[in-house]
Amino acid sequence: MMKKTLILMIVPVALATTAQAQSSVTLYGLIDAGFSYTNNAGGSHQYQMAAGNLQGDRWGLRGNEDLGGGLKAVFVLESGFNVFNGKLAQGGAGFGRQAFVGLSSNQYGTVTIGRQYDSFQDYVWMYEAANQFAPYYAAHPGDLDNLNGGNRINNAIKFNSVSYGGFTFGGLYSLGGIAGDFNRNQLWSVGANYTQGPLSAGVAFERAQDPNYSLYGTTPSASTTASNMTGSRVYSGYASAKRQQTFIAGATYKIGAATVGAVYSNIQFQEIGALPGLPATGAGGDAKFHNAEINFRYQVSPAFLAGIAYNYTKGYGVNDAHYHQAVVGVDYLLSKRTDVYADVIGQHASGTDSTGRPAVANLAFTTASTTANQVVAVVGIRHKF
Repeated sequence: MMKKTLILMIVPVALATTAQAQSSVTLYGLIDAGFSYTNNAGGSHQYQMAAGNLQGDRWGLRGNEDLGGGLKAVFVLESGFNVFNGKLAQGGAGFGRQAFVGLSSNQYGTVTIGRQYDSFQDYVWMYEAANQFAPYYAAHPGDLDNLNGGNRINNAIKFNSVSYGGFTFGGLYSLGGIAGDFNRNQLWSVGANYTQGPLSAGVAFERAQDPNYSLYGTTPSASTTASNMTGSRVYSGYASAKRQQTFIAGATYKIGAATVGAVYSNIQFQEIGALPGLPATGAGGDAKFHNAEINFRYQVSPAFLAGIAYNYTKGYGVNDAHYHQAVVGVDYLLSKRTDVYADVIGQHASGTDSTGRPAVANLAFTTASTTANQVVAVVGIRHKF
């Protein structure tokens, strides 16, 4: 009788242990906090506590369940926040950074559905300085190519392949969610990447219908009638564009402790004036941008990284704005999970911007300068958990 009792007690424990080995849930996140100085923000010097400089503050849950035969169920729930006031980021969304579920195959790749990053974040984000050693202020003017990942995509279905000898590819499609109008507010993107030895290269393309809503208006606080493209004078005058089309290509090459990189993007706001009631500078035409960046980073020691980058943005079509931008930064690891950093970013503008007025400097995610020049300096600490 005693042996039978022991067997009945042991079996459930063994089954629970087996189930635990076949699935997992991980809590993760990071806190990035610092201090920044802007020489001209709306005409004044600005000193402020700055959150999420190198990476946005976040916490999340990531999990998977082994379904057998090389197939897994996967999910991610990731929430952004401001460490200085505790407020939710991404317009107050509970899981505004990412929220998706799907299936992953060891043989083919992963299919997920939910709120997700586009193909730029899967295949070309790593070539921009602002995603390496520099803060988000160093994103391309206005982050108009979304390479810094400021805009997530709702109602998205995504596929990312496994690696085939260093080559990966995939795509995303977002349903517009408008009854009776299949094309309205839809968005799709595709991309590919190749990494082998010291070389890494990637390309991606995205087409967003009604970008004011499908790309820039994807948070709970977004408007369904007014402009959601007020964040930067670089593009705020083009909110009425019927579509936004973006192509990005980039590469890096490692030479010992040094890495040299370059990234090019072409952004087009097409058929300006097609969406009524929204800013329409250059109505009837297309506003286009060439954007090119070169960057260099050097691993001075296992703990110390230094980098420098230069970016040039040229407007054409109905737009003739020009932006020269440079950044220099250093990052020092105190441990595997904690580092400190310091960066200086500067921008010079000329021509006429999207508002139809003389272009002023407007570094990404800042209040526009009242002159052609703007400089931001930032120092901070980042901890990952």
